[in-house]
Amino acid sequence: MTAKVRFPQLREQAIALRRAGKSRAEIKDILGIGSNETLGKALRGEPPPEWTFRARAKDDLHAKARELRARGHTYDEIAAELGVSKGSVSLWVRDLPRPARLSYAESRRRNAEATTAYFAARRIRREAERREAVDAAAAQIGPLSDHDILVAGSIAYWCEGAKSKPYRPYGRVTFVNSDPGLILFFLRFLAVAGVPTDQLAPRLLIHESADVAAAHRFWQDVTGTW
Repeated sequence: MTAKVRFPQLREQAIALRRAGKSRAEIKDILGIGSNETLGKALRGEPPPEWTFRARAKDDLHAKARELRARGHTYDEIAAELGVSKGSVSLWVRDLPRPARLSYAESRRRNAEATTAYFAARRIRREAERREAVDAAAAQIGPLSDHDILVAGSIAYWCEGAKSKPYRPYGRVTFVNSDPGLILFFLRFLAVAGVPTDQLAPRLLIHESADVAAAHRFWQDVTGTW
């Protein structure tokens, strides 16, 4: 049978563990304390250790959120401006007075600006994440051998190239794509396959309303040819 520890003894043990640098969760686990309320009573009056006063990562966002709220911004606007959740904004500023009611036109204008800012920030984050994933994949794959290029180029052609059909035979390789990186890779594939550049016949297909001269200059800069 386990004897029940009296509260004064429990408090003494809890304070000793706290002064030894233990966290509240560790103290609860060590002493078998079942509730935060009991732990709070046991540690009442005992200052937390110095390590618990470290700066929070979102302190600057917290301060900015309160500043924006004081200037009359809505939760949605603040969340979009800072790139945080609306719930976080609510926790940070809910003690501040509610801003004066905006006119319908001003409310729509602010919501539109907030939405634009939110999606612009999200695009930047997603592009950074995409670039990080691409760089990680490239580092994992490493340099490509000629064999690798031939295999990958064949797959690219199978996906994007025009295939010869019994009813429509082709005597040439046709590859259509608008991604500069893929076009450059396919040119590398052709070079590894031994296709001389004087046998290549590029064609630029763009909408009639597009800037033809600018499109030509762009693809000349990309490929370094023609």
